[in-house]
Amino acid sequence: MTRLIMLAALALATAADAQTRIDVQRPDAPEQAAYGSYAVGVRTLELTRPDLVDVTAIAADAPLSDPLPLTDRQLVTEVWYPAGDGADGATTMDAYLRDGRTVVTLAGLAVRDAKPSGDGPFPLVIVSHGYPGNRFLLAHLAENIASKGYVVASIDHQDSTYRDQDAFGSTLVHRPGDQVFVLEEMARLDAEVGFLEGLVDAERTAIVGYSMGGYGAVIAAGGGVSEAAVDLSFGAPHGLLSVNRSGAIEAPMDPRIQTIIAFAPWGRSRDVWTAEGLGGVAVPTFLIAGSQDDVSGYEDGVRLMWEEMTGTDRALLTFEHANHNAAAPYPAPDVSYQFDEELGFAPFEHYADAVWDTTRMNNIAQHFVTVWLDAYLRGEAEAVGYLDLIPVAEEGVWAMDESGNQAEDHTYWRGFANRTAKGLRFEWLRAGE
Repeated sequence: MTRLIMLAALALATAADAQTRIDVQRPDAPEQAAYGSYAVGVRTLELTRPDLVDVTAIAADAPLSDPLPLTDRQLVTEVWYPAGDGADGATTMDAYLRDGRTVVTLAGLAVRDAKPSGDGPFPLVIVSHGYPGNRFLLAHLAENIASKGYVVASIDHQDSTYRDQDAFGSTLVHRPGDQVFVLEEMARLDAEVGFLEGLVDAERTAIVGYSMGGYGAVIAAGGGVSEAAVDLSFGAPHGLLSVNRSGAIEAPMDPRIQTIIAFAPWGRSRDVWTAEGLGGVAVPTFLIAGSQDDVSGYEDGVRLMWEEMTGTDRALLTFEHANHNAAAPYPAPDVSYQFDEELGFAPFEHYADAVWDTTRMNNIAQHFVTVWLDAYLRGEAEAVGYLDLIPVAEEGVWAMDESGNQAEDHTYWRGFANRTAKGLRFEWLRAGE
């Protein structure tokens, strides 16, 4: 019995010490998932957003104080960026697991504190996690697109991380403002002496959000929330969410935001938006979702949002049969497989999908996000060709002539090898449709 206990303890220790790779490219990864020509650096910024209403200190069943309690929001931000040639150093980073206690090691290609490339400035991509989450949850995507000439700033949103998860109302109120604040800070740091000097083209900014990060991105792009959202029983107390209400915000809040990409954005199935509010989204929008999303909803959630964003061009990539975790989180660390008594489930569930392989989904997301950013931040006409697709992937025809050139009836998804475009839909609507 003692030997069995020792072996079990050793197995757990080995799992805890194992590295989770975020840079894996499967042999069937689509073409534009491949890493770009730049080495990648990564650094941590400590940003503070001052004098915000402290939603966590306000009780719904108590009178509203005057003045309102204020707090400074600490927004630790991880920045991935194109690095100069010869970057060398540590390529791992420590991140907390979903339980908020266990530290896992993520391994990729980004070199800690590498010297930035001199080829800038580069377009800016703001990355925003879910509730709860952390700045590393989409690290696979951040590192990948940084290698292609983007500066990526991924935020730890206070009150919404695994370590400090607090009242949901704080996330509802502050999420879009956090995103725009980090944009402003990145622009400020670009103009000052430091590693970001001359590196960031904030005039060309995208926001990439997952779940509540997607919620924030939609608001930041002009999609004000509904009156019903302001009065949600589980939302922000005393009508504090009215700051993000349709008609109370300008669209877009910051003209430097050129496009948004939202993985499983939360809210429509809970009437956080109406068609009118979503019609205010003013920049091209790319939505990514699983058809079985039971958190954000699909037919009454993400897909409905896509249909109602009539004021802009927008696309919807659907992973058939996938749930809420479609494509966004990095692969589940080995240690996450263990049942957690405090959570009441294995943290594995926070990262994985019951049907799709996570690395496969990550590669597909890397491909599509790359071409979307190249098209809408860089204006590259060639990138649009990767988005001009027959909607249902499996209806595409692979047809090559004897010389290996595409035949007239070839309709297979561009960038996907034969037999690899399976279980996917890509649909595009133009403004006004």
